[in-house]
Amino acid sequence: MNPELFLAFVVVAAALACTPGVDWAYTIAAGLGRRSFVPAVAGLCSGYVLHTVFMVAGLAALLAALPGLLGWITVAGAGYLLWLGSVTIRSWRSASFTIAGAADNSGTNQLRSFFQGMGTSGINPKGLLFFIALVPQFVSAEAPLPVPVQSGLLGLTFVLLAAVVYTAVALLSRRLLQSRPGAARRVTLASGIIMVCLGAALLFEQLAPLFVGLA
Repeated sequence: MNPELFLAFVVVAAALACTPGVDWAYTIAAGLGRRSFVPAVAGLCSGYVLHTVFMVAGLAALLAALPGLLGWITVAGAGYLLWLGSVTIRSWRSASFTIAGAADNSGTNQLRSFFQGMGTSGINPKGLLFFIALVPQFVSAEAPLPVPVQSGLLGLTFVLLAAVVYTAVALLSRRLLQSRPGAARRVTLASGIIMVCLGAALLFEQLAPLFVGLA
């Protein structure tokens, strides 16, 4: 791969991973009241692995070329965020980082946390468009590696950066809020509100043109 293009991609991808959004909100919310946030972070990263696979297989470009299908995916993602945000909001009173107040850490709950994280990043159409719009700019046709291999490596590089950033966010949040149950509850509530607002914004993007056409 072109070293300069790769380093430029790392800088851009790291900046995007460090930008607060729904992934941050879910990472923080999942860590509150659980002994381990690893399943949540692994789920988020698995969603981006799926995006990478779609990109390498050419499915991402196909979905982007079909606005109707992408619109339905956006509606599904919006509905999922609204549901996940409402669940988070309902649990804000019990949020705590203390072992005594930690929620059940059974395999079932860990698996649920993993799949919720995968859904958060995997159904997000913004993530799909991110891979379509950004990654091709850092692929070189003159490089020894084939273009699909370069695309896959760039996608997995973003996954690795996201894993590091989300782990740091969860650890830092836990350390800062461990002795402050009141702050932990407020952060959980704020995380849920962020998810609901983002879901509502995605839904509005799809429904607004329909209302304009009816008016």
